[in-house]
Amino acid sequence: MKKSVRLYITGTVQGVFFRLFVKQNAEKLDVRGFVRNLEDGRVEVFLEGDADKVNKMIELCKKGPRHAQIRKVEIKPETFQDFRNFKMLHI
Repeated sequence: MKKSVRLYITGTVQGVFFRLFVKQNAEKLDVRGFVRNLEDGRVEVFLEGDADKVNKMIELCKKGPRHAQIRKVEIKPETFQDFRNFKMLHI
């Protein structure tokens, strides 16, 4: 079953290789979408793919890389977009 979600992650998540962490794990799990820093200091992550793999990615995003400090993760269901890969976007 396919699943799409958008995450907004708050905390110490910029400047700690959070985007790279998300991209590498998404590619390992064959999850597609994107990750980008937001101007307000949060990180936005769009994930889509097999529901089990997307759920694993959500759990990884709640932990983050070693130096990240996650304070809050907002999860919003999304419409499936049929992304071809996973991208790291820049504002």
